Amino acid sequence: MKNILVTGGAGFIGSAFVRYMVNTYPHYNIIVYDKLTYAGNLDNLLPVSDEPNYRFERGDIADRETVRRVYREYDIDTVVNFAAESHVDRSILSPDAFIHTDVVGTYILLDEGRAHGLERFLQVSTDEVYGDIEEGFSKEDDPFLPNSPYAASKGGGELMVRAYHVTHGMNTVITRGSNTFGPYQYPEKLIPFFTTEAIDNRPLPVYGDGMQVRDWLYVDDHARGIDVVLHRGAPGEAYNIAAENQRHNIDITRRILELLGKPESLIRQVRIPKATPPVLP
Repeated sequence: MKNILVTGGAGFIGSAFVRYMVNTYPHYNIIVYDKLTYAGNLDNLLPVSDEPNYRFERGDIADRETVRRVYREYDIDTVVNFAAESHVDRSILSPDAFIHTDVVGTYILLDEGRAHGLERFLQVSTDEVYGDIEEGFSKEDDPFLPNSPYAASKGGGELMVRAYHVTHGMNTVITRGSNTFGPYQYPEKLIPFFTTEAIDNRPLPVYGDGMQVRDWLYVDDHARGIDVVLHRGAPGEAYNIAAENQRHNIDITRRILELLGKPESLIRQVRIPKATPPVLP
């Protein structure tokens, strides 16, 4: 393992992983490949931008020709795939981009990687693939029961990774991270969104009674967990990465308001959004 391509490395979790890897493994070459959509930001990588073992290439993982060029140009031996459309609400309203990136893009990375002779392929997925858990924690052998196009697209990407392991013998591993938070997070996610909205005294939309439970994982802990799986994970296996820090959404919301000195009257209960029906000809 020497030349590692980190796709989606300018995003929230991807950039945390890049910053960690560049500083922890100076003998590795870390090449970031990112489309720089709304959630990707080169400012996330400024802390390592001058390091000699860091490079950046702009591109789409669903662009086969560019993926092939980057594999060859940097003699890539390892891929860590963070690249994904990753917002549940956006996937409900416009699922096409999620399927294109999360499924088709993953397939192209794998297919070109097989031809190139990759030594290792790590797919960064999500615990959303398990769906709702009545109690306790998800286990790696639990069935997939996705509740949104986002979760379904990530599950589809995982199944493609498994297929390339079983069919072609590729050395693949998968991580499924829980709800991640921390610096550089794009402000559409709960903590940064509610924080910025509350600062401006705008209402905070909480789905239903807010009693949904999520495991909250700090982004640097998530990055270190991925590193462990990259180096020690058994080929063909999937690994949950979690903090065992389960909290209700409403409790997180109230804590944000408390820290900001804002009233709980800013909380607004809303229904879960549904996709707009297509207009038929």
